[in-house]
Amino acid sequence: MPKTHRYSVTVRWTGNTGSGTSHYRDYRRDHEISAEGAKPVIPGSSDPAFRGDPARWNPEELLVAAVAACHQLWYLHLCAQAGVVVLSYLDHAEGEMEETAGGSGRFIRVTLRPQIVIAKGSVLAQARALHAPAHAKCFIANSMNFPVHHEPDIRVEAS
Repeated sequence: MPKTHRYSVTVRWTGNTGSGTSHYRDYRRDHEISAEGAKPVIPGSSDPAFRGDPARWNPEELLVAAVAACHQLWYLHLCAQAGVVVLSYLDHAEGEMEETAGGSGRFIRVTLRPQIVIAKGSVLAQARALHAPAHAKCFIANSMNFPVHHEPDIRVEAS
């Protein structure tokens, strides 16, 4: 029997400027994302292309971040198991979304571009190969209906 995990968050709209949603331009897209416990509140909005606040996180950025973070965590886990010592991991991930004529849209791809430094003595080929099983195990990537590409740049630490 599969093990089930539940994740609860609260999203609270904070963009009422006094007249609610009386008109498309009369409200802000601002909201706060929170969860139980001592987690910091994430200030959210819509993408600036949709009248959002560019200083706040938008759902599309959070989706790309979730894919990148999940892959990173699985990759680090698999490296630790395989004896590949990762010293640093920095991902410049990017998602691409297409908007339809009717105003809806969907993501068509996410590309992860991790820059990884491994310790001397770690096998570079093994470090490269571990991206495939990390992708296969990533809960978030397994839930997406678009491809997730990987373009890792892996180097052995300098002398």
